[in-house]
Amino acid sequence: MTDKSNATVAGAITAGALGVLGFSLSLPATRVAVQELDPWFVAFGRAVGAAVLAAAYLWLTRAPRPTAAQWRRLTVVAAGVVAGFPLFTSLALTSETASHGAVVVTLLPATTAVLAVLRAGERPPPAFWLAGGAGLLAVLTFLAVSGTVHGTLSTPDLYLLAAIALCGLGYAEGGALSRELGGARTICWALLVALPVTVPLTLAAVWRHPPQAGPTAWTAFTYLTVISMFLAFFAWYAGLARGGIARVGQIQLAQPILTLLWSALLLGEHLAPSAVVAALAVLVCVVLTQRTRGQDRPGCVDTVMRRRHENTGQRVGSARDGSHLRR
Repeated sequence: MTDKSNATVAGAITAGALGVLGFSLSLPATRVAVQELDPWFVAFGRAVGAAVLAAAYLWLTRAPRPTAAQWRRLTVVAAGVVAGFPLFTSLALTSETASHGAVVVTLLPATTAVLAVLRAGERPPPAFWLAGGAGLLAVLTFLAVSGTVHGTLSTPDLYLLAAIALCGLGYAEGGALSRELGGARTICWALLVALPVTVPLTLAAVWRHPPQAGPTAWTAFTYLTVISMFLAFFAWYAGLARGGIARVGQIQLAQPILTLLWSALLLGEHLAPSAVVAALAVLVCVVLTQRTRGQDRPGCVDTVMRRRHENTGQRVGSARDGSHLRR
């Protein structure tokens, strides 16, 4: 049982890390795309393109339709990760750098953890919050030292704050729902749920500003469609469902550092030498959050399945006892 549990945790961490790696290039890609494409088209056009891929996946796998309650929860997921985060980050990055946008990802793990408590009923131990808070402090210190935080709350900053609130909600609700639907089907159904909104807004953006861009911008848009909006969520939601939303969500602490590295390598944005120190500090904190052990987490698939098995065994035992008494 212990070996199986350790394998489950390791698989969850690996899946979460793959999701974070895919997401880490989202802000630089968005920054590139919105320089030549309308931000509303970038935000919603990628969701429409990803929805086409999602429909194909659901058809090929013959996925069963969600229940009425699951449809309502999918609406929350869609509002957060399909519409909210892409829109507000696209609006912010029309005038801000991708490095500055890394501030959003800094706050996202903490937001996800808090919402995991509120939406998914998880109860991480105090050591988890200490390690996660230390990681958050390390990244915020790095961002302040590196000059990516300007010290004033501008309109792009308000967009980024809105993005983080909606994305944290979409992560928490999607991670909880993935225990029932699976990570891949959760994001696929969420993309389809959003189509009545994403299609009209995409068409309106095309009508107002017909897309005209070079290969670089279209490559960035393709990445946002296929990876950021589709495939990365397969791994991310699977990791959240299997390992716990709050716990696996802390892997995002490494995302700002990765984003800043991508921004420096691909966009030529300034990167302070302190990035190495911050990266090491964050990695230590991520390891500590993964080594904490708290109460039985509703976020783990093994826990849910074990409880179902125990309940089934109790019902069978009760039925046998009743039969014996009737005889």
